[in-house]
Amino acid sequence: MVRRPIGRSSPHSLPVLQREIVRCRACPRLVAWREHVARVKVARYRHCKYWGRPVPGFGDPAARIVLVGLAPGAQGANRTGRMFTGDRSGDFLFAALRRAGVANQAVSRSRDDGLTLSDAYIVAVIRCAPPANRPLPDEILRCARFLDGEIALLPRARVLVALGAIAWRACLIHLSAGRTLIPRPWPRFAHGAVVSAGSRVLLGSYHVSQQNTQTGKLTADMFDAVLSAAKRAAEGLDPSPHS
Repeated sequence: MVRRPIGRSSPHSLPVLQREIVRCRACPRLVAWREHVARVKVARYRHCKYWGRPVPGFGDPAARIVLVGLAPGAQGANRTGRMFTGDRSGDFLFAALRRAGVANQAVSRSRDDGLTLSDAYIVAVIRCAPPANRPLPDEILRCARFLDGEIALLPRARVLVALGAIAWRACLIHLSAGRTLIPRPWPRFAHGAVVSAGSRVLLGSYHVSQQNTQTGKLTADMFDAVLSAAKRAAEGLDPSPHS
């Protein structure tokens, strides 16, 4: 089913859209959970002032590469207010982005730690931390306009890197809603999968979660290969490793 925009039309600038994201209270279950986590802090974060709000994307507004995650981590972005900041998933991700030459540092601890991205931007399918990291279908649908809106406001965006199966499907729906021709049947998610969709390229990667990185399902070399493919695709080159 093709999703439809919810609410007013998309803002005309990233800062305006990001302020709208931070104010959102559209999903009662997610609002209750994100605010509960912010109130009931785990011991090691009791000194932190929790964000406990939806998390907008961040990065280079001129980016050609857009990384699409699932949702803020309850003790990570839900605490810091910046995607993949302050948790182990971010440790893995930003180290890789640094190796790829699109981040100026390999760690991300807080929104004011000096981290900047070049030619890369990070968004998420869901902007609130979901219980058990499992958003419901109606929550994904309701939040879709923020994904669509942020990507639409990145004029040079050429490559989407979907971190996980939920992000993969969200990217396919985003591309289809923009009337981009998608191969039928829709390609299934796989690590290293590549889909050419008009002027855009969609790449698949296992999510950078601890569940994947600590079990070896996703290694640094595997993720580096995806980022290398993304950089090639951003240049208009064949993203396959043997090109």
